[in-house]
Amino acid sequence: MQSAAVRSHSDGGIADEPIAAAALAEAAPARAGRQLQRRWTRGLDSAIGRIVEPVAAALIVIEVVVLGAEVYTRYVMDNAIVWADDLAGTLFLWLTMLGAVAAYRRGEHLGFSALVRRMSQRAAEICDVIATTLVAVFSLEVLAAVTWPAVIPKTSGLGGLVASIVTGQFFAASYLGQEATDMSPALQMPRSYVVLGIVVGLLFMLILALLRLADRPLRAVLPVVVATIAVGAAAYLGRSVLAELGNVNLVLFFVLFLGGEIAIGVPIAFAFGIATLSYLGLATSVPLSVIAGQMDEGMTDLVLLAIPLFVLLGLLIDATGIARRLVEAIAAFVGHLKGGLNIVLVAAMFLVSGISGSKLADMAAVTPVLFPEMERRGHDRGQMIALLSTSGAMAELIPPSLVLIIVGTVCNLSIAALFTGGLLPAAVAALALIVVALFRSRGDNEAVAKRIGFADRFKALFVAIPGLLLPLLIRYCVVAGIATATEVSTVGVIYSFAIGALVYRELDWRRIYPMLRETASLAGAIMLIIAMATAMGWALTQSGFAANLAAALATAPGGRIGFIALSTVLFIVLGAVLEGIPAIVLFGPLLFPVAQHLGIHQIHYAIIAILAMSIGLFTPPFGVGYYGACAVGKCDPDKAAIAILPYLAALLAALVVIAAVPWLSTGFL
Repeated sequence: MQSAAVRSHSDGGIADEPIAAAALAEAAPARAGRQLQRRWTRGLDSAIGRIVEPVAAALIVIEVVVLGAEVYTRYVMDNAIVWADDLAGTLFLWLTMLGAVAAYRRGEHLGFSALVRRMSQRAAEICDVIATTLVAVFSLEVLAAVTWPAVIPKTSGLGGLVASIVTGQFFAASYLGQEATDMSPALQMPRSYVVLGIVVGLLFMLILALLRLADRPLRAVLPVVVATIAVGAAAYLGRSVLAELGNVNLVLFFVLFLGGEIAIGVPIAFAFGIATLSYLGLATSVPLSVIAGQMDEGMTDLVLLAIPLFVLLGLLIDATGIARRLVEAIAAFVGHLKGGLNIVLVAAMFLVSGISGSKLADMAAVTPVLFPEMERRGHDRGQMIALLSTSGAMAELIPPSLVLIIVGTVCNLSIAALFTGGLLPAAVAALALIVVALFRSRGDNEAVAKRIGFADRFKALFVAIPGLLLPLLIRYCVVAGIATATEVSTVGVIYSFAIGALVYRELDWRRIYPMLRETASLAGAIMLIIAMATAMGWALTQSGFAANLAAALATAPGGRIGFIALSTVLFIVLGAVLEGIPAIVLFGPLLFPVAQHLGIHQIHYAIIAILAMSIGLFTPPFGVGYYGACAVGKCDPDKAAIAILPYLAALLAALVVIAAVPWLSTGFL
């Protein structure tokens, strides 16, 4: 199978990584530089990895300790640590940026690669050079936005300018300089120390991009660099003309330019950032420091700190044997039935998703346990991947899904209400998948199924009790107010670690660092998307596009029903093209106020939007999640493309039912 990701490992590959972590990495469809060939570029790349990745891993450990201590002191000792959130937010930005560096170095930034995979090798290499050049341009532009003053200080000639730079007065007017006068509330530390994380991360990404260009033959790189400079210069000289085009620029920058970037494999986070920076710099008078402010604001939001911690939890439940025992317990009761393993697969995704919050981690934990036995019973690999993919789409509704947390954060909704509202709709979608799976399992080889006695069934159930308690513990801590949505991830991590080390005793200490490294990388890739999508959303709002979109949808024929139908189609398309998280971050704040104005319950609309986005995310040929499932399940994407259609139809039918019956989402709020 052609991997959905092209990775650049120059420090020994992933032989020491846990299976789930390796599958997560392989499943990230991105365009990364090929294996570096020259000794000096490979050496510098490896040196950056040895600096960045251990620091990022250490930051995750510190975050777990700080948040865990905060929960303990507040709930048990009734004496909260006042500076814990301040420190956690500061470290989170550094973790995000260093994780983004690690993700770029390892080729794990999410991107659209369907078109590039179908190109000739020569065309794909050209696209890779262009994408790498644009990453370098992005890093330079944001560095300038952070460190260059919005208004050049008045100086007396060239000598005065040089003197102002040397003394630091020149950069005092920059975003970084302005933040030096702003103190964090609890630690009383200049916020420039926080923003410095953006500068360090961008410098590393710039160096890595330049290394990848330097590793290429000059004849391949020079034309692209010259063309980039020429196009940039022409656009800068013609900015007065662009400014007169008004909202036509939205089409130029956010449809044509952005679409072209994504099509050639530029990772989505960088594509969003370049399009936004280009729009602000060439078509408006808004200072580019706005981008720095949006990145700063987005990457210090403590609610989003749940993302890396739940990713770590997903890897832990696989490494500690929790996931395997949960799957075995379900299989003990229904696995011997005709089509029983299909039920086990859907039920396992439902149950494990309530623990890890990461869909790729869920799939990577379930497939090694189930797929060998399913193939022994005659299941087709394409059918298995089809059910796995659509189960992953269903599982986005199950708390503590990262998408639920992100929707709650960016749309200002109760995360606890989203956790409650997602369970019953997820059960409806799971039931629809099981019905189709049972209908298609008539050719199973039931004779090879091993019937398990009652004693063994209850033994398997008893052994799985620690894992069964984990999702209950997570939900109870949130609903009871013991821990926030962010802190509860720490509770899950500590609990899983204790179960693996003391109860199951399967935790291999050598796997901890690779898991931390993988967590930092994936979290950095996700958070950079959120930061750039937030900046793009701000630019679209300032341009008036948000108001126009809201007005158009509010007056759409059919009232509430018409609005739900149109936005459902929109989220399916966006989920397929942009990947789920940027689709939600970009359009959620624009559409949710319209839904509220039309009298649609916000939680109900959120569940509809998430399931619609998830269906697009796992729909071939564009859905990123679909290629992730193929990578985890080691299946050629073309083989499962037809097999997935009945399951997608089942999910669409479930979506219609959920949209038509709001009680399914709001009945238990």
